[in-house]
Amino acid sequence: MTSNLRSYQGKHPELADSVYVDSSAILVGDINLDHDASIWPLVAARGDVNHIRIGKRSNVQDGSVLHVTRKSPSNPDGHPLIIGDDVTIGHKAMLHGCRVGNRVLIGMGAILLDGAIIEDDVIVGAGTLVPPNKVLKSGYLYVGSPCKQARELTDAEKAFLPQSADNYVRLKNEYLVEVQQEASY
Repeated sequence: MTSNLRSYQGKHPELADSVYVDSSAILVGDINLDHDASIWPLVAARGDVNHIRIGKRSNVQDGSVLHVTRKSPSNPDGHPLIIGDDVTIGHKAMLHGCRVGNRVLIGMGAILLDGAIIEDDVIVGAGTLVPPNKVLKSGYLYVGSPCKQARELTDAEKAFLPQSADNYVRLKNEYLVEVQQEASY
């Protein structure tokens, strides 16, 4: 295990095939990355007091922070961080103990707090604050601090959501080739 993938209390990050984790990112503990996921520079993800799951073709961009909430008598399951498939998480976003569906775009600098549920096919605008336990319904753009439903997504925006994930799959594949070439020197 490389120094940027660290175990915690016997649990360590698990990476599926074709995953890219930048060497400057730090992943600790019970974290699972599914096929074609990517973690970009300076991401910090701690699955120490609960678990983190990141779905297929999802990407977490530069400087983002991912964390969880511990289990307690008042909250027996705590709040794990669950990220679905085809999710794009913009630069410097912070996700803490929330659930993100499939085909979601989280804008740069957005903050999603404990117990928030982001349904499928949602865009969370840059700088948006999603309060604890807030549910963002499928098919809408949400903006503001705290967030408000702004409008329905257009067909073009809905089509862009998986395309954004595909763009990052292609980019991470290019990075994996570069990493392999550097290793052969």
